[in-house]
Amino acid sequence: MLGSVAPLRNLEAPVTYDVIIRDGLWFDGTGRPPRTRTLGIRDGLVVAVVGPADGPLDETGCPEVIDAAGKWVVPGFIDVHTHYDAEVLLDPGLPESVRHGVTTVLLGNCSLSTVYADSEDAADLFSRVEAVPREYVHGALASRRTWSTAAEYVEAIDALPLGPNVGSLLGHSDLRAAVLGLDRATDAGAQPTAAELEKMAALLDDALDAGMLGMSGMDAAIDKLDGDRFRSRALPSTFATWRERRKLIDVLRRRGRMLQSAPDIKNPASGLLFFLASSRIFGRGRGVRMSMLVSADAKSMPLAAHTFGLGTRILNKLLGSDVRFQHLPVPFELYSDGIDLPVFEEFGAGTAALHLRDQLQRNELLADQSYRRRFRREFDRRKLGPSLWHRDFHDAVIVECPDRSLIGKSFGAIADERGLHPLDAFLDVLVDNGERNVRWTTTVANHRPRQLDKLAAEPSLHMGFSDAGAHLRNMAFYNFALRLLKRTRDAERAGAPFLSVQGAVHRLTGELADWFGIDAGTLREGDRADFVVIDPAGLDESVDAYHEEAVPHYGGLRRMVNRNDGAVVATGVGGAVVFRAGRFRDGYGRTVRSGRYLRAGARRGSPAVSA
Repeated sequence: MLGSVAPLRNLEAPVTYDVIIRDGLWFDGTGRPPRTRTLGIRDGLVVAVVGPADGPLDETGCPEVIDAAGKWVVPGFIDVHTHYDAEVLLDPGLPESVRHGVTTVLLGNCSLSTVYADSEDAADLFSRVEAVPREYVHGALASRRTWSTAAEYVEAIDALPLGPNVGSLLGHSDLRAAVLGLDRATDAGAQPTAAELEKMAALLDDALDAGMLGMSGMDAAIDKLDGDRFRSRALPSTFATWRERRKLIDVLRRRGRMLQSAPDIKNPASGLLFFLASSRIFGRGRGVRMSMLVSADAKSMPLAAHTFGLGTRILNKLLGSDVRFQHLPVPFELYSDGIDLPVFEEFGAGTAALHLRDQLQRNELLADQSYRRRFRREFDRRKLGPSLWHRDFHDAVIVECPDRSLIGKSFGAIADERGLHPLDAFLDVLVDNGERNVRWTTTVANHRPRQLDKLAAEPSLHMGFSDAGAHLRNMAFYNFALRLLKRTRDAERAGAPFLSVQGAVHRLTGELADWFGIDAGTLREGDRADFVVIDPAGLDESVDAYHEEAVPHYGGLRRMVNRNDGAVVATGVGGAVVFRAGRFRDGYGRTVRSGRYLRAGARRGSPAVSA
């Protein structure tokens, strides 16, 4: 049986390994119970998995031996929802994910990719939506773009000194902007001609030929364009009709590929349309896998957590569809500098303020009484409908402010003290102290541990939606996998398990790899050696702590990060140890390549390309 028999040895030559992981508690990523094993790795693959009764592996000549006694050895984590599309060009090591055990990331989510649209259009599509400085996004694309086709894009990414493995989707907004032009693509009165629809379908086909996993979309009009030309228009994909979407989904159906998208929360019926589009019944016997945003126990919609799992399973069964919802398995805590938070795009008045980049102009607008009356009307009216944000300023606490007497207070408490509408108190504090000088925090979802545990065990959900590489000042979930493992381990210790540790590992690795169709997620003989060695003693309060780190390739911007290096003993990608004892190997992400581009349908267990 796999993993139970020592490998045969050539008696004429010593067996050598590139890495040996000795005596760790080994999780293979399939959900089977862990066992104490020693792993031998050579040429990027796991070539030996032996138990204590088989005797030790010969460590002669092995340059990297990891003593994993008392540690967990698990497949590298998969992050299916990142926005590293620009950052991978500037820092291909993507260390903020890899240091937390992530060895595979997926790009091109939420209709945003950098495949077909030109550099200026791509920067306008990407920067404001994902809260990444536009000048650096545009600079990265303008100076490092070498592709004009999807095949050339894949080759260009694969040629980078990648740290983790990378897979990607083609963004619908990228595709639409390239075919229609960004102006027409964001004009509600302009729809593609039959010839343009055929061109979009052909370009999507080309992307799938190149090895991309599928397409991503976005129906919710909350996300807005950056730049000067069409600033504050919604993303192109939100203007697409279902005739256009069906045309592209038919390509995915024919090719057996997937769609990632987000329904419009203002139109609940849009969610049902995705189930129908996924269905085998309405697809002549062929379904389409769909990964939707987003499942959460939202404070603004407290009943939603009770419907996601059961409702999704019932609809999938009745309609013969395959829809999953992505889920962040940790409390959804957000930070904001002033009003620079995407949830304010839910309000027309919020979009009007975010439209202004000049700080003085924005402060003047926030102080204007007619503007405030409009904002109050919209704010109070939104309480009657679905929304992403709970809009409770009593649950919004100031953490940085020039007026230090306000630190630690909620805007709601300040409103009570001053006898003001909470929105007026919020805007007063921003205007008085300089809008971007006031930093505050709130938790918008996943605040109830019991509901969070239920969602983590729900089979119709994906463990994803970290948004790694985006919203740099708003949130940091790079270590979401470690945080889920901590909660799982703690619940077992407390005698109230909601998921086994091996089940949690499977949800973070093999389950995702199987559903998305990528060569990753398991750690058995013959598999590519992407792995994490975890010290369970390091799964402590540090995984939830707040940290910031300057980002050199974004002009020194201080972004939110996670720092719990006591938990990760080592991360390996493609058979090479790239992170160990809190440090990356020399040349990591610059001259040393460990990861590769994962093409759809690639053979499981094929070795990584050497550096």
